[in-house]
Amino acid sequence: MAKDKKKRKEIRRKLLHKYRLVILNESTFEEKISFKLNRLNVFVTGTLFIIVLIGVTTLIIAFTPLREYIPGYSSTKLKRQATELTYKTDSLVTVLNYTNRYLDNVRKVLRGDIENNQTNRDSLFEQYKLDPASVDLTPIREDLLLREEVELEDKYNLFERDIENLGTLFFSPVNGTLSQGFDQKTKHYAVDLVAPRDTPVKAIADGTVLFAEWTTETGYVIIIEHQEGITSVYKHNGSLSKSQGDLVRAGEVIASIGNTGELTTGPHLHFELWRKGKPVDPQNYIDFN
Repeated sequence: MAKDKKKRKEIRRKLLHKYRLVILNESTFEEKISFKLNRLNVFVTGTLFIIVLIGVTTLIIAFTPLREYIPGYSSTKLKRQATELTYKTDSLVTVLNYTNRYLDNVRKVLRGDIENNQTNRDSLFEQYKLDPASVDLTPIREDLLLREEVELEDKYNLFERDIENLGTLFFSPVNGTLSQGFDQKTKHYAVDLVAPRDTPVKAIADGTVLFAEWTTETGYVIIIEHQEGITSVYKHNGSLSKSQGDLVRAGEVIASIGNTGELTTGPHLHFELWRKGKPVDPQNYIDFN
């Protein structure tokens, strides 16, 4: 016990034993600076200095751009650029999907393809079909009155056509003779208008040119997108006056009558009208007479 006590006193004496640190001029041995030190002070001061140095280094690494120079840390600029590129990539993918869908619709217009869901509808509603013989189709009095009222209105209607309210007035694309009309059974989704070669072809309404190129089967083709999902198609032109992306006004010349393409027998305009991706009869919307 006495030995341990003596040892502790010895350690305390060594820690608290004072030393003097003197800085001398080497030539004159003149004393410049002197410090009184002991081992305990040196240990405490060194420990505090190391702690402060570690704290400052941590703050520099955490909150300053200097950490970018340490291997293993990524650049803030690179992270920002990567985030921006990620957002741009997502936007480009969305735009690309819309563009591909849009181009598919344009291809359908060029090929004259439409979706036929009659088979699917028949199979879906097969269980709900009724036997016509079991249904009483005799009109009631209210139905007869309604029919008389509709017939009276149609009697004084100058345009006896089932026209949807599009809010747009369409001009005739060309002054010519109607040689073939719209026939969905034969997949002739257009009207053919015969006119002399080089007769101006005009836009039926304001719109934007989606397509203006040469095709093997239909020659020079121009497609214009209008408001409310309306698309007009002009085929077998002799020449085109507009390019893709051009804005056109109603009645503006966009092409001329020609006889281009494999599927033609003479100078005429093959005119199609599409609404929301489906062909409609142009005669229901335009007076060609």
